[in-house]
Amino acid sequence: MDGRDLPPSAAVFCETQYVPDQTGPCGFLAALACFLAIASPLLQSPKLSNAKVVAVEYSLGPGETAPLNARHAGVTVYLDAGSLAVTPNGEAPRHVTVKRGDTVFLPAQAGTVKNSGPRDMRFVRVDFLGAGSAVTWGTTGLSPNYKLLFENSSARVYDIRIPAGTKEPQHTHKDRVVVCLLGAKLMHLMPDGRQEPSTLETGEVAWRLGATHIGQNLGATDLWVIAIEPK
Repeated sequence: MDGRDLPPSAAVFCETQYVPDQTGPCGFLAALACFLAIASPLLQSPKLSNAKVVAVEYSLGPGETAPLNARHAGVTVYLDAGSLAVTPNGEAPRHVTVKRGDTVFLPAQAGTVKNSGPRDMRFVRVDFLGAGSAVTWGTTGLSPNYKLLFENSSARVYDIRIPAGTKEPQHTHKDRVVVCLLGAKLMHLMPDGRQEPSTLETGEVAWRLGATHIGQNLGATDLWVIAIEPK
């Protein structure tokens, strides 16, 4: 299946695909995330698009199947727990259970994925439109309470949690996609004294420009975000 076989809402995202610089087989969980194009436009909700990324939320009902993506690198964040059967081309189906918040990087791989559980499964797929970079950022600039999940030539990905009523140390991040798993009322405290509201809702997917600031959680709920910085 390619962009010509998809409905217009899906084809627009397939046209931006490129072949990543990584080789070798997909990791087991990564294979679950190696797809973009879903045949029904009702199953996808575009969240953002710019020169660096395209982010789309998908939903697969019980028994529904989607193609793996053979051409495009990206990151998937699972919004729901569930079970999937993954069948790379030429291989037997593999079964796996994922948790809410599981986050995986994927190289390209052809095949199919099926929701083998009894409930709908939602996830956000972030595809990278740039050429990437071999430079390693590590934890440079990040707040010490951030958990670096992984980094490669396509992106740096980390987990952010700020308990209700607390604030994090001043830090510097790069342009990033944030996928909000638990929303909170936030304020950014800038080095020049300015205060910028930055509230996030559960399920929101947003683009944030690189900045230096202190993140303050003013609400009664803890914040949980997956941050994805494209290279």
